[in-house]
Formats: sequence, C-alpha cells, structure tokens
Amino acid sequence: MATTDGFRADWAQKDFYAVLGVKKDATQAEIKKAYRKLARANHPDSNPGDTKKHDTFKSVAEAYDVVGDPDKRKKYDEMRTLYGSGRSGFPAGFGSGTSGGGGAGFDLNDLLRERTGGGGGGFGDMFGDLFGGRGRQSRPRAQKGADVETTATISFTDAINGVTISLRLTSDAPCPDCNGTGGKPGTKPHVCPECDGAGFVVASVGGAFSMNETCPACGGRQLVYDEACPTCHGSGRGMSARSIQARIPAGVKDGQRIRLRGKGAAGENGGPAGDLFVTVKVSAHRLFGRKGDNLTLDVPVSFDELALGAEIKIPTLGGAPVTLKVPAGTPNGRTFRVRGKGAPKSDGSKGDLLATVEVQVPAVLDGAAREAVEAYRAATAGKPLRANLFEGA
Repeated sequence: MATTDGFRADWAQKDFYAVLGVKKDATQAEIKKAYRKLARANHPDSNPGDTKKHDTFKSVAEAYDVVGDPDKRKKYDEMRTLYGSGRSGFPAGFGSGTSGGGGAGFDLNDLLRERTGGGGGGFGDMFGDLFGGRGRQSRPRAQKGADVETTATISFTDAINGVTISLRLTSDAPCPDCNGTGGKPGTKPHVCPECDGAGFVVASVGGAFSMNETCPACGGRQLVYDEACPTCHGSGRGMSARSIQARIPAGVKDGQRIRLRGKGAAGENGGPAGDLFVTVKVSAHRLFGRKGDNLTLDVPVSFDELALGAEIKIPTLGGAPVTLKVPAGTPNGRTFRVRGKGAPKSDGSKGDLLATVEVQVPAVLDGAAREAVEAYRAATAGKPLRANLFEGA
C-alpha cells in the first residue's frame, strides 16, 4: 500500500468507528469498552487456527490505536472530513498526488494547505505523526536524562544547620564523540526501518492488551546509522565525571533522601537533565542525640542536687548555655524540656531540647565526703527502701 510521509493511504478509506461497532460521537470510555470486548473475543491466543478472527483482531487493534487516542482521533476525524469532501477523484488519487480518472488531477498536499490557511508542509506536516510514522519530518525525540543516586556523610551540626557540600559524580551521559547519536562521526542517519521513526514498537503483553516498548533497533533515538560510533559501539552512551555543589537543607535527618532537580545525567536531543537523589548519612555527636525534631542531652547531676534542688547550666547546640531549674526531690532519669532549642522544622519553627538528668556516683570518696555519706546512711536507716520489694514475691 502506498504511503505519504509515513501515512498509509488506505487508512483514509477505513471507518474505524464501524470496525469497533461504535458511533462517531462515542465517548473514549465507550470506545475502550468496545475494543476490549472485541479483542477478547478475537484474540489469537483464544482462537488458535482461526484466521478470520485473527484478521478481525488486527483490524480491531488498528482501529483502537487511532480512535482510542484522543489526539490521533482528532486528526483522523479531520482527515475523514477531507476524504468525504466530495472533491473529484479524491479516493482514487489519495496518496498519489493526482486523480485516478485521467482528468484534471490535484495534489492532496495542496488541498490540505488550502484547508489550513495555505501554510505548513501539507499532508506530511499535518498527519505525518498520526500513526507513529515520521517520514521526512522525523526528528529524534527529546529524552530526559537518567536520575543519579549518591550518598553523602555530614556532621551532626551540619545536619541541624544545613550545609553546602561538594559532590563528585560519575554517571551515564551522551557519548562525547557522537553526541549521543550512536553513529560514526561524519556519517549521515536515516529513519529506523524497525519502528518507522517512532522510537518505539508495539508489543503484546498477553490477553487483549499491548504496550509501547523502546525500539530495540534504534534504542528510541528514531534514527539509525550504517556505521556505529567506534567509541560507544552504537549505544550513544558514555560515562561522565563531574563535581557539583549541593545544598543540604537544615534539619535533615539521618537516612533522609534529598531530591535535587536537574542535577542528574544530561538529557538527549535537547531533553532536560535527570534528578540527583542524595541519601544523607549523619555522624553521631559527642553530646547531643536526636528524636524526631527534638534534640536530646544526658545531664550528669549529683545526688544532693536532685535531693535538695539546684540550678544548673546546660549547653545548647551552637547557642548560649541555658539554666535548668531542678526542683528538690527530683527523681533520677527525669527529662526536662527546653523549648525552641531543637532541630529546625519544615514550617520554620524549631523542636525542643530534651535534657535527662542522670545521677553520677563517685568512684572514690575523700574523708569528708565519706563521713557525710555515712551520716546520711545513719539518718535514714529506719526507712528501708526495699520493704515492699518482697511483698507478693
């Protein structure tokens, strides 16, 4: 069947709505439902050896590929309107440029230019990509670059305050010698015959469904070369090493994954760069820990400070010390909350500092201290602490 700019001429004469058994004004949902019903009934897997149903399945798939896509359907309807316009000799000369009756001929491209205001490239420009074909207008599609993953280790303080770090990245990139085309420099490309310049092929995934897959012949680049690039062996890809500056936001948590848009591998054919994903590892701090948006701190205290009460100074991360008031009779292990001295939150506020008091028992006592402790033991001897421990044991 003759083609014009990748468009099969017989498609102009086919009523894809009739093939699917729906009206021209059917909704996309109705079209999809009709396609699934017919595809299930006529699928080759369900009807082995039935040539007639195999042909019906192909016709149904061809029809749905067009009217099942809103953009393709719009162009198809416009083309059908032109086909049924009544111009003398249109069906016979469709795709050939002249009428088949031997009389006054006409050029279909002229007709389309006339209908579209006289501009553009005629039939090929208007319908050249209707069914995935590109013809003379084929251009490699822009492709987004690959995403890149890396890991960065930062200090506890930098995680709280935020920091800009330098990262050395090695990632997949377009081949520097062929600029990602896959062809030997100096050679000319031509449209991939496997996918007709679409960059993808339709593959069955079983049942009544199919999906688009990257063309194995051109790798999605739509064009192929007779001679492959000797550097990348036709893959169009290579490795690129570069250094970038990455901003780690304040308050980042250990193990958190940061996304930096546009910092990944370079795109192809003018496509945008991919993204960089940085998994942050936070080193432990000598004093402070973290629980969500709160910082934690273990504060060593003496027995008398808890028993009698005291005011003690404790540090904050990167700020001035604060005074903690410990009431008399405070139990060991109690946690005090110092508001606003924790990690930054996403809303701009800060978490709290959680200070837990822990009694420190001296390993060695001097004479005066020992006498004082012995005097305390004697004064509290009548109040055994473990009297209730054995009840019910």
